Order: sequence, then C-alpha cells, then structure tokens
Amino acid sequence: MSTELGTAGEMEPREVVHFATQQTRFALINNILQHPDQLPSMHELEELNPSVSEATVYKHIQKLIDTGIVKEVALDDDERRQGYPWKFYGLTDEGREFLDDHNLLAAEETLQEIYKTISNKSEKMVKYENAPRPDNA
Repeated sequence: MSTELGTAGEMEPREVVHFATQQTRFALINNILQHPDQLPSMHELEELNPSVSEATVYKHIQKLIDTGIVKEVALDDDERRQGYPWKFYGLTDEGREFLDDHNLLAAEETLQEIYKTISNKSEKMVKYENAPRPDNA
C-alpha cells in the first residue's frame, strides 16, 4: 500500500485488515458503500444496524475515523437545513485504496443493489436519505 492511514500507519497492513473487518466496523463500511451517495448520516448508520446500540455505532465510526479509513464530512453552515442531518460519513481516498488493495470492496455494486430493495425504511430514514449532502471530495 503506497498511502498510510492515520494511526494505521503504526499498524501492519494485516492488522488494519483485521481492524476493518471486525464485525461492526465492517458492517459500517458496507453501509457507507451501499448508501446511494456513499455518505450516510449517523442516524442512517444507526437504523441500518438495529442490533447495535447507537453508542456502539458512534464508537466504531470514531475508530474508523481515527484510523483514517472513514472521514466525517459536514455541510457548510449556509447549506444546513433545520430538521436534517449535516454530518455525514464516507470513505477517505486512502481508506478506499486500502480496502480495494485488500479485495474488501468486491461486493460494492451488490451492496448498492441490495440497499435499493430495502422496503421497510422509516419515514425519518427516507427523509434523511434525501437530505442535502456535501460533495464527497
């Protein structure tokens, strides 16, 4: 891997793979990949993982951010709308490259197709899916 991830630079690549593929963290990575904009809000991540507490979702997203696999992306103040999320979570370029190098993105298209078939989304989930998002740059 030519790029180093944040604190993962202190870890061997196999340790980063093990870290990223821990069940909850890998589920969150997959949730990001399957999201239509690949930028879900915290609420969307929580709703997609009903068997995990909100605190656990938050804790694992923070770990993925600290490692440099995931980034938090926020709307500018003038783009925020009341009642809608303004913080979103996506893969960093380095995180995407690392996951791709280790064949962990192979199911990306399948995940997106599966996401389209979810029919029991709450009203809030649908609202949040349609929330304005920043460019995933």
